[in-house]
Amino acid sequence: MSDIVITGIGIMSPVGCGVDAVWDSVSAGNNGFRKVTHLSHIGSPDCIGGEVEGFDEKSAKKTHLKPVRKQVKVMCREIQLGVASALQAVSHAGIDMEAIANERIGVDFGANLMSSPPDVLLDAGFNARGDNGFDYGRWGVEGDNKFKGMEPLWLLKYLPNMPGCHIGIAVDARGPNNSLTQDEASGGLVIAEAANIIRRGRADIMITGTTGTRLHVVKACQHEKWDRHASGPAESRCRPLDRTRCGEVVAESSCTLILESREHAEARGATIWGTILGTGASCVAGKDGTADETQAVKNAAAAALRNADVSLADVGHISACSSGHPQRDAFEAAALADMTAEHGTPVTASKSYAGSAGSGSSLTELAISLLGLRNGVIPRTLNFESADDGVQLNVVSGEHQTTDNKLFLKTSVTRMGQSSAIVVSA
Repeated sequence: MSDIVITGIGIMSPVGCGVDAVWDSVSAGNNGFRKVTHLSHIGSPDCIGGEVEGFDEKSAKKTHLKPVRKQVKVMCREIQLGVASALQAVSHAGIDMEAIANERIGVDFGANLMSSPPDVLLDAGFNARGDNGFDYGRWGVEGDNKFKGMEPLWLLKYLPNMPGCHIGIAVDARGPNNSLTQDEASGGLVIAEAANIIRRGRADIMITGTTGTRLHVVKACQHEKWDRHASGPAESRCRPLDRTRCGEVVAESSCTLILESREHAEARGATIWGTILGTGASCVAGKDGTADETQAVKNAAAAALRNADVSLADVGHISACSSGHPQRDAFEAAALADMTAEHGTPVTASKSYAGSAGSGSSLTELAISLLGLRNGVIPRTLNFESADDGVQLNVVSGEHQTTDNKLFLKTSVTRMGQSSAIVVSA
């Protein structure tokens, strides 16, 4: 079975854009939380979130999105970030697009369901008002006022399969192209699917990534219903796995990894950043639909380790999904404590740097571990002092932990009990 290697990394995140900027922030122990500037308001305490700083449509057309600047008008911000990270990753991998057959390059991309800002539907909504409220018979059929004020091509701007479509068009990738929407679990799932496409001989290169945001006027309201916003000073607001954690920091992020077979990468002299050794996935819920995140994480991790033909004793650290959520961190902590009880495997939680971006988080966190190991360390978890009573976890905190073990496990889990895991050798 062919080795699948990582030859390029593109990151658009609150802690920086590009591998150098991200590592500068993480190595210094700086998170990316600040007052949001691209929105006039956001439903988090003090309007603080994990924003990709300096990224706006006008400037992005001249920098990150220059090759697709004419298409930007039909991309919402999440799509823009996804395309930007993909173009960055292609450049970082040093791929000569003229030297590779277009049908041998594919795209596999994860995203969340995307929401339009409420104001783009206001006029059309007002036109559909009836005597007894909203009149579906009048929706969009009011003569000259039909859908007045709505964005042209509105639907295309918010479809979660559009990042993959735009990326494929931008680089003329004519190989397999697929999209997944599994929230935090998306990263592990697109990696698994892309790796298998290469192993089956369907492509030589897969542009594999995720994009997502919870830094959105609508999603922030949904977040308050389902989760809880963290409060307090920005620098200590996100406290994954810590007993004093009080909630999540909403954020936006996108990360793309270029996957290739080892033979193809070596033949073109590519720099290899890591090897995908194994992947696993699981979904666990009761008959009433109640998710079992603890068991889902354990199942996915066990499958990934088995697929990689390694044991947890071989793993140098685990990059956890933990976000500072009061209840959900406890579910994952229970899984991690059980898994690491025998070996005391170090655990790190990179959302303490980049926040909760839904689908956009998982590969960003994987990349942070890759960058840490490139520099001989396991990145520390910011703001962690002690775990919940009775929970035994070896959480890396205080300082980055020096290591020569380049093997790590990335876990991700959703509130619906969907989980994915990846074993990577840096």
